Amino acid sequence: MRVRPVTPGGLVSELVERIGKVADPDGWVRVALDGAPAAGPDRLAEALVDPLRALGHQVLHVRTVDFLRPKSVRWEFGRTNPDAYYEGWLDEAGLRREVLDPLGPGGTGRVLPTLRDPVRDRATRAAYLSLPPGAVLLVSGDLLLGSGLPFELAVHLVMSPAALARHTPPEEAWALPAYARYADEVAPQTFADLVVKVDDSRHPAIMSVD
Repeated sequence: MRVRPVTPGGLVSELVERIGKVADPDGWVRVALDGAPAAGPDRLAEALVDPLRALGHQVLHVRTVDFLRPKSVRWEFGRTNPDAYYEGWLDEAGLRREVLDPLGPGGTGRVLPTLRDPVRDRATRAAYLSLPPGAVLLVSGDLLLGSGLPFELAVHLVMSPAALARHTPPEEAWALPAYARYADEVAPQTFADLVVKVDDSRHPAIMSVD
């Protein structure tokens, strides 16, 4: 496994270049930024928005936290059950229906940016948006790969178990077994087009097999 250190700015530039290579002026590009919260997938997505817009792409950033199932479903086995978190907190059907499928081949381009407020536990009542061909969708969150969600480009942010535990707030540490299970059962590196090691967010490194 080859590990190539890059600066945070260099990582953003390389991702923008890769997204540009798969961009389709007659369709849309769906990009997954997959990683535990401590790995910063939301933060990386936000850093990509302005550079992509500067290249002429309309960009929509969607967070998986805005597509969670109702609390009555998520918390059926307790509020801090890692297996329930791993197996069913994300409303994958809703994410497909409202975001991913409309931006796939033959799609309408009409998407819903948020579905449910995870704190208030009610529909956000967000307005639908119409994205023109050539637009880029950035979907950031955890446990995104391996279940067949359709993306043109998938980026996996990986941390060593020790680094992940160190950077995860104590009140969120209950989810660590879910990430260990994800790494073991899904092996997201095998689904990603790009794997980035982020044990230290100030010093990311791109991982590849020569």
